[in-house]
Amino acid sequence: QVQLVESGGGLVQPGGSLTLSCAASTSIRNFNAMAWYRQAPGKERDLVARVSSDGRTEYADSVKGRFTISRDNAENTMTLQMNGLKPEDTATYYCNARRLVQWWGKGTLVTVSS
Repeated sequence: QVQLVESGGGLVQPGGSLTLSCAASTSIRNFNAMAWYRQAPGKERDLVARVSSDGRTEYADSVKGRFTISRDNAENTMTLQMNGLKPEDTATYYCNARRLVQWWGKGTLVTVSS
């Protein structure tokens, strides 16, 4: 069973930065893609950013130019560097991995507030 564990969430002021990490219990080379999703209270879970096995990335329009996704195959980790955070970025952020089926982490809470 694949386990994904997120870390790095917390409280940050508007304009600040955070780095989220996702550690996998298996080699991430096995995954076709990994991604970050987020879900704010009362809203649906939405894609934030995705990185494929060949390194291609895609971002939600709302985070383009502010967030950067990356994966480290040697360390079996994926990160999300978040800069210029806004209050509307407040949500629980989930790590996702996909290969025929999907796996999810339990999430890490990011709160952007002054």
